[in-house]
Amino acid sequence: MAIKIKTVVTYRAKAECPTHSRTEIPVRDLNVVIDEPIERDGTNLGPTPTEAAMTALIACTNVIGHKCAHRLGVALGEVTIDADCKFDRRGVMMQEEIDVPFPEITLNVNCKTDASQDALTKVGVETAKFCAIAKLFTSAGTDLTVNWIKIY
Repeated sequence: MAIKIKTVVTYRAKAECPTHSRTEIPVRDLNVVIDEPIERDGTNLGPTPTEAAMTALIACTNVIGHKCAHRLGVALGEVTIDADCKFDRRGVMMQEEIDVPFPEITLNVNCKTDASQDALTKVGVETAKFCAIAKLFTSAGTDLTVNWIKIY
């Protein structure tokens, strides 16, 4: 009997908020902590919500990029990702409502690989189709540029 995998699932979380800045969110068997730095009256036990959003984009690019590369038969080799993220802090500083808090993000996905630059570019095109976090940012109006770069 074949098992049918659900294509749409529901994530649920019940967070504890022990301070005004720290949020503890159980995910699977992990406890994710999102917090503010001490200079903003946090306890510095985890990234800020906005830092978590940026790191989620980097991580999703890594995971989905590797899946796409595997599907295309491309060995990515050693990968590092550099991010340059413009963040309009006026919203979180309560100065004014900001429609696009992350107006521009550039990721450079650096691959130390024997694959050609053309192959890496194809991986990037496919990754853009499937990276859920990238889709969130672009749908929100962020100008997202992801460069897949062959490192020699």
